[in-house]
Amino acid sequence: MSTRQLVNYSTFHVGSLRVICAPSATNVVYAGIAMDAGTRHELPSESGMAHLVEHMTFKGTERRTSMQILNRMESVGADLNAFTGKEETVYYSVFLKEHLARAIDLLLDIVFHSTYPQAELEKEVEVVCDEIESYYDSPAELIYDDFEALLFPEQPLGRNILGDATRLRQYKSADLQAFTQRLYHPDRAVLFVRGNVQPEAVRHLLERRIAAIPHFAAKQQFFTPQPQAAIPHEAQFLTLSKAVHQAHVMLGAKAYPFGHPLYMAQALLGNILGGPGLNSRLALSLRERRGLVYTVESTLNTYTDTGVWSVYFGCDPSDVKRCLRLVHTELNRLLDHPLSARALAAAKRQMKGQLGVSYDNFENVAIGMAKRYLHYSVVLSPAQLFAQIDAVTTDELLQVASDVFTPARLTTLIYQP
Repeated sequence: MSTRQLVNYSTFHVGSLRVICAPSATNVVYAGIAMDAGTRHELPSESGMAHLVEHMTFKGTERRTSMQILNRMESVGADLNAFTGKEETVYYSVFLKEHLARAIDLLLDIVFHSTYPQAELEKEVEVVCDEIESYYDSPAELIYDDFEALLFPEQPLGRNILGDATRLRQYKSADLQAFTQRLYHPDRAVLFVRGNVQPEAVRHLLERRIAAIPHFAAKQQFFTPQPQAAIPHEAQFLTLSKAVHQAHVMLGAKAYPFGHPLYMAQALLGNILGGPGLNSRLALSLRERRGLVYTVESTLNTYTDTGVWSVYFGCDPSDVKRCLRLVHTELNRLLDHPLSARALAAAKRQMKGQLGVSYDNFENVAIGMAKRYLHYSVVLSPAQLFAQIDAVTTDELLQVASDVFTPARLTTLIYQP
């Protein structure tokens, strides 16, 4: 099979498994397997299953015990980790390049040959239940899940990733096996490698092991991607009493998915409004000028068929109404007043700088590369992303503000003490 060059990335198939390799000058390698199996792929009876499977994938395979799995990479100073999202689960390792064969062998083993032993399951469920309790003690994180539940009621995309403790304690090993037999297929996966490694070396290692990967029934999908999904959503305003010292507030709406023609415009607009820079409009208004908040941020989460844009801040309970008025004032400015050419150029320059700096975090770059290739079969270089940012127009920013920031479409969630 030929290797296809995409920017500086090599992509190819070994069997039905997609592979993407990216060069790097460092001898530290970031490699893993991204599975097209996340929370939104769970059946109604499988709440929390994707995340539980992630935990249990490290607890034993046909060849290895849980202790052998833990020691396999740790014994050579490497890291082995995983995380679960709404649309994917990612398993990965960070290691010196001389341990490439060891890492790939282990990753293929745990992802495609895990046995989910019942004895280990009964212990690990309690670990996950403790994680759930810890999460409930973190309102600044919990509010994001509760907010998506408001935007996507009674839908898998609105489901909490961690699940419910009572339901988790009912699962058996056979339930986890049924989930992975349905979804953990090579053709639903991407194996990714970023480091000073030759793609042919990766191909050779995989060709020696691919025949051992089991093939189950044909893959199934439990949602229909709609890249041009409509944005409108009935606005809600909900206040919940919580055991918190300060108020936690989130407002936002459905947004465009990744790949939509206005995706980069909405990303740039969100960055102007509440990006990581202390000179974002919300940071200047709520924190620098008035000292009302410590944290205020605008976040954009995109999925294959929709997106979620939101603003979060924490403040004294007596300041909630004032802070909300200030946020709406900034939103209305973006709706009513086009950016000047000078302001637009400055915003683009800042976003490109932030993006360029982020590429120094090799782990996040490798994982982001894998997720984009998994879901969209594309990889974008920094130069291509910079070009997309440069192409954003003032009219596009106004269109995004009209589609997403309109007050009638904004849902608000407040945690009050």
